[in-house]
Amino acid sequence: MVRTRVGYAGGTTEHPTYRSIGDHSETVEVDFDPTRVSYGELLEVFWKSHDPTSRPWSTQYKAAIFFHSETQRRLAVESKEREEARLKENIYTEILPFTGFTLAEDYHQKYRLRQETDILSAFERIYPSERDFVDSTAAARINGYLGGYGSPDDLKKEIDSYGLTPSARKRLIGIFSSKRPAFKNCPL
Repeated sequence: MVRTRVGYAGGTTEHPTYRSIGDHSETVEVDFDPTRVSYGELLEVFWKSHDPTSRPWSTQYKAAIFFHSETQRRLAVESKEREEARLKENIYTEILPFTGFTLAEDYHQKYRLRQETDILSAFERIYPSERDFVDSTAAARINGYLGGYGSPDDLKKEIDSYGLTPSARKRLIGIFSSKRPAFKNCPL
């Protein structure tokens, strides 16, 4: 995973915000390295991470895949059809063309990481600019680990590269170890 950022997509309202989202949906933008994780693998994680049979109660919270190419559209449709067959229920997740992404407000970014002040303070030293923090691959990965995603082996391999203080390292390992990873072999 190169980077994840939260924001708004799928609508026509100019400059959406959380308080004035218009016809957009809250989304997660995922930048990935296709030599390390395939789009198909990302789709598998996506289907496991939400209930696609649940009707959205508003446009703001609908589940959607925004494709960037015909290949992505085809793979997304095929994966949706497989999920419908597996679940034997209608799926309400939409598959829509990507038309743009608006970055959400800073306080929405890296939510789990922002709750861990010891770890966050290490990142504030590394990334004094909020934009650099939001765009950081390391911040995205640690945010995922704090949510219980990823593998212990990957965390061991990567942790030295994050620039964390010893106490922040210990805190990250403790939190991750206490959670059951949501996807044991998650490619993220």
